[in-house]
Amino acid sequence: MYSRTMLKVRTLSNNLKMYGSTSSNFVNVSVNDKSGVAIVTMQREPVNSLNLELITQLKTALSDLERNKCRGMILTSASKSVFSAGLDIMEMYKPNQERVRNFWLSLQDLWMTLYGCSYPSVAAINGHSPAGGCLLSMSCEYRIMLPNFTIGLNETKLGIIAPSWFVATMKNTIGFRKAEMALTLGFLFTTEEALKVGLIDEVASSKEDAIAKADKFIGQFAKIPPQPRTISKLMLRSKDIETLRKTKEQDLQAFLQVVNDPKTQKGLELYLESLKQRKA
Repeated sequence: MYSRTMLKVRTLSNNLKMYGSTSSNFVNVSVNDKSGVAIVTMQREPVNSLNLELITQLKTALSDLERNKCRGMILTSASKSVFSAGLDIMEMYKPNQERVRNFWLSLQDLWMTLYGCSYPSVAAINGHSPAGGCLLSMSCEYRIMLPNFTIGLNETKLGIIAPSWFVATMKNTIGFRKAEMALTLGFLFTTEEALKVGLIDEVASSKEDAIAKADKFIGQFAKIPPQPRTISKLMLRSKDIETLRKTKEQDLQAFLQVVNDPKTQKGLELYLESLKQRKA
């Protein structure tokens, strides 16, 4: 059904040379030849932690789809249990300063690209989706989630403050009051709870069902002229995108200050130690 011989979007490793990365392919893109809808699959095992390479490859894939005028995009995961576990802690623990700077700037660019893309976007959430994984999901126009998973911005439970553009995205998705409670509590919603508050739009029985529902959603726009659709979308979203665009450096410096704080580094060290103990 979905062709594997596609747009230049599939060859992404060359775009990563500026960061000194390997040629690992953490993103796969397949496009339905008939509908023009693309499936973008995160495949950085085991939990799609958002490191610099994955973020950069996602940004490149989405930008290439924009240039190739795709008819719609479905974002999903190759994992059977995790959509994305969020930001890779190892990018922030004892960081190389040039790399951590590129990491945050690339994340900003990824969000602006996904949140403001002209084509219809759907998150097929086939696993847990905390923190940065929730941000990616909310940045899409429509969210379909499988049962028995969790989603939310749980930063406060980890002693971290979600950036203002994370907050704006959640507020725009579920409304001020629900976002306020969710963010301050660091709450992770179950699939059923997420549906109830409007964090997701549908529940699917399987990944295949989620993809089918996503196709159906995107299909609604087949008879809608693309330009009016895009302009209408950006009328709702452009203010927050422009706010970040104008304050990118300020946002970056705030992030670097927090990351380089000894208390933050100690907290990250304790968290990594707890992960080791769980594995043991």
